[in-house]
Amino acid sequence: MQNIELNHDELDFRSKEAYKTLRTNIEFSGSEVQVVCVTSCIPNEGKSSTSFELAKTFAVNGKKTLLVDADLRKSVMRQRHKKGRVRLGLVNYLVGQSSLEDAICETDVKNLHLIFSGPVPPNPSELLGNKRFMAMIEAAREQYDIVIIDTPPLGSVIDTAVVSKCCDGAVMVIESGAISYRFARRVKEQLDVAGCRILGAILNKVQMSNKGYYGKYYGKYYGKYYGKYYGNYGASRSE
Repeated sequence: MQNIELNHDELDFRSKEAYKTLRTNIEFSGSEVQVVCVTSCIPNEGKSSTSFELAKTFAVNGKKTLLVDADLRKSVMRQRHKKGRVRLGLVNYLVGQSSLEDAICETDVKNLHLIFSGPVPPNPSELLGNKRFMAMIEAAREQYDIVIIDTPPLGSVIDTAVVSKCCDGAVMVIESGAISYRFARRVKEQLDVAGCRILGAILNKVQMSNKGYYGKYYGKYYGKYYGKYYGNYGASRSE
């Protein structure tokens, strides 16, 4: 197991309470909900930050938590949240280059373990659909109270639908004012087809005052440009 320190964003009171409410809502979704994937419709809606803060909230509340960065095409989690070097990640495990134990990072947050995505593979959907990924989820169910999986935007690539088949539920992160209702419904229908229970949606980057309230660690994305992400998600990791 690798040992790492994490970069932490200092959240204001309102954001902290929002994540606590989200955690409580997931807990009240049923005792059978143990593995949850987090997705969005388009890039930059805040799903990775939501996944990280949600996992941290569970851990701080005493739950043994595993956060899995399954955005193999264009992960932003390791750039934002890790300090130092991580040798092995999810891709290394999925291609048989490491054991699951070696791919897991023990963080400086009590009860929080994390698996980073690792190197960019040429076949992310196939890797996420293979037997080693399913075996990882089953092993995680035995070792952890809650597993949070950060997945790519489902409106861009199909990876999330593949991952969701192993999950007990999914949460959609939707940026306020960025996408149309029709587009969000189409993404929801993809989860329905995959047979994944939808636990709910998170309306993110909501303007709370005249000055605007977006959460200081989120970027801004205008939904009218979402079409350009079809077919080329993951072409660049500079985001």
